Amino acid sequence: MESKSYVVQMNGNGVHGKNAVNAKSLNGSGVNGSGVNGKGVNGKGVHHVSVNGSIYPAKARSRRQRWEVKPSEMANNTLNPIRAIVDGMKLTPNPDKPMIALSIGDPTVFGNLPTDDKVLQAMKDAIDTHKYNGYAPSVGYQKSREAVANFYSCPEAPLEAEDVILTSGCSQAIDLAISVLCNPGDNILVPCPGFSLYKTLAVSMGIEVKLYNLLPEKSWEIDLQHMESMIDEKTSCVIVTNPSNPCGSVYSKEHLQSILKVASRHCVPILADEIYGDMVFPGCSSHSMASLSSNVPVISCGGLAKRWLVPGWRMGWILIHDRNGIFGSEIRQGLVKLSQRILGACTIVQGALESILNNTPQSFYHSTISFLKSNSEICFNELCTVPGLTPIMPSGAMYLMVGIDMDHFPDFKDDVDFTERLVTEQSVFCLPASAFEYPNFFRIVVTVPEEMMAEACGRIREFCQRHYRPRSRDSHELDQ
Repeated sequence: MESKSYVVQMNGNGVHGKNAVNAKSLNGSGVNGSGVNGKGVNGKGVHHVSVNGSIYPAKARSRRQRWEVKPSEMANNTLNPIRAIVDGMKLTPNPDKPMIALSIGDPTVFGNLPTDDKVLQAMKDAIDTHKYNGYAPSVGYQKSREAVANFYSCPEAPLEAEDVILTSGCSQAIDLAISVLCNPGDNILVPCPGFSLYKTLAVSMGIEVKLYNLLPEKSWEIDLQHMESMIDEKTSCVIVTNPSNPCGSVYSKEHLQSILKVASRHCVPILADEIYGDMVFPGCSSHSMASLSSNVPVISCGGLAKRWLVPGWRMGWILIHDRNGIFGSEIRQGLVKLSQRILGACTIVQGALESILNNTPQSFYHSTISFLKSNSEICFNELCTVPGLTPIMPSGAMYLMVGIDMDHFPDFKDDVDFTERLVTEQSVFCLPASAFEYPNFFRIVVTVPEEMMAEACGRIREFCQRHYRPRSRDSHELDQ
């Protein structure tokens, strides 16, 4: 039987059903015309396939002589700093004391912070409709995007559904934002201390990370002069985390405006990580970056994870706040294309999103914030009287940073050693801030039950009292 082959067009401009044996096909518009060599394989994505299933390569290739399968450069360049440090620690808790983990940024771990019943009911209702079992558009259902736009829109920063892209958690939102703004060889400015994912994502893409300093003595405000000194012609964006992980800081309106002035002077867009937006303690005001921007375009990343206490539901979003058409259509189209790499956020959560945003009672938010503030105060008040430690009272989010005066703890070489021994002796695990590239601090997560927080602080005090050593000059001053 004669083997017949066909030129199969994949993208719409090729030849369909042309018999390759036919002379016209071979010499006219088939193989040598607009088929394989014209707009086909070398132009518009045509595959030359025979009827009996064999594929005729345009060019013979040499056969590999041995197996050699290696991970990609992207895989090799992907590193989570937290995992790199924690996995290298020798964590052997004291068997006489139950373990208390103050290291995990998941508010659901201890079961004391459940989400609201209205949130759960919205999910149940979405499932029961049987409408959300299939694929959604890669950017999310239109109705769900409208719900997010309506929830966050304000006169200073209006939003429409087209300004919203739903993502698989805030982490994917950050991934898309960095991907659309940056090319390999570019750089981004990241807070120090700051969320480690920024570096994990950027370095894997060949993007340089420049760290700008936060000032613990000013409640972790940005060192604006240092930040501005880091900007150059290769800077693609400045990442601002507010409220902050790991610091728990909340920036004032005036400080945010100062940040925007720096970005405006250098024509650099802002990537605003606002996953903890509105999780601020009473007495503090929460301002979105976009609501204060008149001429700096902002990509804001958020989600359900923290404020609604459902991090495992993986529902995040990007809010595109263009200014003066700077982003234009290209950044929007770029985000749409990038969203198509995976088919977006969980459809069931999308189906529940409008109800979650509109029906969650204010009392739920207030209860969560009240608990976080109370636990923060317990922790701060306990540790601020411990010699050698300097806790910094947070204003929001769910973290508290504690400074270690290492000169008073000669038994330990650094914060990693300090926190490792704290586990060994007291079964309390705090994350060393070296994981955030900020040595001689550790981070405490304040979502644990109140009695557990008090117990943990008591153990930290006991640990420090055991290992604290006054400096030689301190001893001399005491003798005077």
